[in-house]
Order: sequence, then structure tokens, then C-alpha cells
Amino acid sequence: MQWTVAGLGNPGDEYVGTRHNVGRELLQAISKKADAKNKLFGKKVMLIYPDVYMNNSGGPIKKAVTSKKAAEHLVVVHDELDLPLGKIKISFGSSAGGHNGVKSVQKALKTLDFVRIRIGISNATPSGKLKRPAPEKIVDFVLGKFKPPEKEKLKKVQKLVSEALEILLIDGLPAAMTYANTK
Repeated sequence: MQWTVAGLGNPGDEYVGTRHNVGRELLQAISKKADAKNKLFGKKVMLIYPDVYMNNSGGPIKKAVTSKKAAEHLVVVHDELDLPLGKIKISFGSSAGGHNGVKSVQKALKTLDFVRIRIGISNATPSGKLKRPAPEKIVDFVLGKFKPPEKEKLKKVQKLVSEALEILLIDGLPAAMTYANTK
């Protein structure tokens, strides 16, 4: 079965370079580098960049993923507040964890059973402990733009996401999870 890969983000120039758009922008960069319109790493895929606000992502994805069986071959690439910048995690069948874009996808598809590539966007202490923003500052933080040193880390993250996607498409979910979740 063909894979569908969706990069979540917000439409509009004002959101380019923001933490909330990291899923969409990294997937665009990976597909551009691979010169892919409907193939990644030699595998046929459907790439989706919902042209709606993050919290409404489910509608456009539902148009492409029309069954629960097809949802099992959906990869949603998105920002993750509960991971430090530089880390990624792959999950399958997990709750949205407060991410409204993922909640929208789960509601539209009526299932949790799809793959998520979660890209860390939060700060960390020098020892690596997560420094999540205070609840009242979360919206400003996720809609804020990456600073120059953070952009350097994103280059490494793009490589991790690209490698994880390649492993997923060629070797399957368990291998991709092992790779991404132990980095």
C-alpha cells in the first residue's frame, strides 16, 4: 500500500520559519532535495501539505486517507513541544498529547492508528533537560521564529527526519522507530 506523508503547519508567509511550521517545512525541504513529487527514496508516496491552519489539518488529510487501513500508512510530520530541539520521535497509535493539529487528524480519520514523526521544538538546559515554556507563553513560543543558532540545529534535524523516513519506507515502522527513538 502507498504511503501518505503529511507535513503540518500554518499557511501564509507570516508563519514561515516558525516552530509550528517545522513539520511542513522540513518535509518540503526533504522532498525538494530528493526531487520528489510522488516518490521518496524510490518509493511511491503522496505528499500532503494541508493549506489550512494547523488546528484544521484533519479535513484535507481525510480527503487523501479514506479508510482506517489507509491511515495505517499515513505519516504525520509535526512540531513537538514535549521534545527538545534536535530530537525526533516516531510513534504509532498514540494520543495527540495536546497537539491540536494531531487532534484534528485523529478526529477526521476516527483513529489514532497512524505514524507520527514528532520534531522537538523546545529549549533544553545544558544537561539536556527539557525547558518547556510556561502555559501562558506557549502560543507565542510555537508561533515564534527560530533563532539563528536554532536554525543550525534544524539542519541536523532535517537529516534525522530524512533518514527516519527512508528507513520507514524501505525497512518498515519498527526499524524506523528504533532508529529515531534512540538518537
